[in-house]
Amino acid sequence: MKGNEEMDSGKSVSYVSADTKMKEASKGFRVKGITNGLVSGITYGIYSTLVVVASGYDPLISATGILAAPFVCSGLNDFFAGIFLLFYNAKQGKLKELRRMLATKPGKMLVIGFLLGGPVANGAYLVGLAMAGAYAIPISATCGLFGALFSWIFLKQKPTPRIIFGMLVVVAGAITINMVKPEGAPNFTLGIICAFIAAISWGLEGVFSSFGGAMIDTDVAVNLRQLISGLFVIVIILPIIGGLNLFAGTLAAVTPVLWLLLSGLSAGVSFLTWYKANAMVGTAVGMSLNVTYAFWGVIFSVIFLGQALTPTMVIGSVVIVIGAILVTMNPLDLFRKGEA
Repeated sequence: MKGNEEMDSGKSVSYVSADTKMKEASKGFRVKGITNGLVSGITYGIYSTLVVVASGYDPLISATGILAAPFVCSGLNDFFAGIFLLFYNAKQGKLKELRRMLATKPGKMLVIGFLLGGPVANGAYLVGLAMAGAYAIPISATCGLFGALFSWIFLKQKPTPRIIFGMLVVVAGAITINMVKPEGAPNFTLGIICAFIAAISWGLEGVFSSFGGAMIDTDVAVNLRQLISGLFVIVIILPIIGGLNLFAGTLAAVTPVLWLLLSGLSAGVSFLTWYKANAMVGTAVGMSLNVTYAFWGVIFSVIFLGQALTPTMVIGSVVIVIGAILVTMNPLDLFRKGEA
């Protein structure tokens, strides 16, 4: 009897130990996911700042028109990000998956999303930054609102009262930011409109990604997204808008290219960690952590670019981030154990 009691006691200790280890592993996995989400937000804020720095050098700063310089930056940034991710996937042994993905129906759906989120959204975002400065950053973070709206329309995913309230909060934040226009920004309103175009396009990208992304390796998907976006801008858009001479001049200037290499690396890290966060803690939590780039982008612009910080900008940015979090998740999920 004593031997059986000792055996039962040993099993009990073993079960408790295994359960404790599983809980610790789950907690560590969640912490890692949240960390990836925060890194994605910080690095996208860094990317936003570095692109503006690159735009401050000739020939970009003296370019005529409102489209050429932003799209040259967009094309080079995304292409460089795609190259960095090629090296990453080569190390992971996933290069063969790039071609396989394009041959599948989900892959083709993702390509449509890539074009919306890459050339259209990123180009509009950079035009917005050029015209409205850091004010465009939190406006673009309303992509969560549009993602929820388009999911309601096209995917029949009816929003909850929390999501609707979050949408209203985001709108309130956007209105607050636009209450006071900065001095010396004649195209401010157009820049804000471009930032909204970026948010709408990113929202649509989310719909196409939900159609095609379930069966696709995220590392491969992000790599193709950046490569396709960069090449599409360079090969298709720049000739149409007359930006090839500026593109060649930028490459010859070297200095802006070095900054765009850094911004491309930041963008690549941002998208990789964002997708990893989505896989680890759920898309809602991952997206909520990612949109903190609106906060980081404004902070970095104030510190490193000398962007004027106004009360309406601060209040509006904070309100938009809070609203975006409410749209994409229940904030209490950040403190709960287990999957979001």
